[in-house]
Amino acid sequence: MFKNVTLYRLAPGWAPSLEDMEAALDPARFVPCGATQDKSIGWVPPRGEEHGPLVESVNGQRILRLAIETKAVPGAVVRKKAQEAADHIEATTGRKPGKKETKALREDALLALLPQAFARQGQIGVWIDLENGWLVTDAGSQGKNDEVVTALVRAFDGLALGLLQTAVSPQTAMTAWLSAQDADEWPAGIAVERECELRSADEEKSVVRFTRHHLLNDEVRKHVAEGKLPTKLAMSWEGRVGFVLTEGLQLKKLNFLDGVFDDRPSGDDEDAFDTDVVLATGELRQLIPALVEALGGELPPGSAAPVSPPASAASGTTTTGKAAPLATVADDDSPPF
Repeated sequence: MFKNVTLYRLAPGWAPSLEDMEAALDPARFVPCGATQDKSIGWVPPRGEEHGPLVESVNGQRILRLAIETKAVPGAVVRKKAQEAADHIEATTGRKPGKKETKALREDALLALLPQAFARQGQIGVWIDLENGWLVTDAGSQGKNDEVVTALVRAFDGLALGLLQTAVSPQTAMTAWLSAQDADEWPAGIAVERECELRSADEEKSVVRFTRHHLLNDEVRKHVAEGKLPTKLAMSWEGRVGFVLTEGLQLKKLNFLDGVFDDRPSGDDEDAFDTDVVLATGELRQLIPALVEALGGELPPGSAAPVSPPASAASGTTTTGKAAPLATVADDDSPPF
């Protein structure tokens, strides 16, 4: 059900009813891109049922799903069509279009080509745990997380949230775990697995990646001692959930291990959806506190930043709806999902 986890802390006092949430999201239901529209964002039923509710409550957990559809035209195709229009203007009028007119020609070319472009759609799950005050997104990049947060704060009056911060940064903790001489030095219940990425902080930005490799060894410790810092580290919790921890406190490649979903029913999609939510959130509600404790505990909102915060991590700025939305990362070139 979840492949990624980015954890936000909800500000106290926000606890809307299901009916209020449904009413707030309904005006922003997803509508596919129009002929000349390059992007469309909106909420879809989490169960996948047409015209179904936009908010599901399963075992007290709120589940939402945001759809993002994009259409893209290769830049070379746009430039070629715009150049053809510019050549026609020059041939018929004897003048060469200026910069402003050339820009307008490219915009016209894009609008003319968009109806022929294929639409690409992805969906991002959102889990709200009001009891623990968490909001979790299943987005694979910070740019997509920004899209989700923007959509949430536009929909819900009074919603305030910020990235959860820990007393020890993930990078500092991962450095200590990879420097350990023995597995007994790792946090209780959490094990280092067989994948990591180390990156130097100097001008060369050299990168060392280990895959399917035992990491409790002198070679890894030597790289760490030379100043290469971990940006990703594969870990597991209690032999039940595997994940890759990033320097920005994101969990990637989330994998529920053998035995976790053994009791999942087969056949009935509705029962399967409910069971997936119960099992996945049940495991994560135990994993998240264990991981936060391993990182020195959670910092109260407004506290100082964690030790050695990674430069690439997003800030913990609090966002409140319906104020100005977060700016979308314009240069996010990662795949939609």
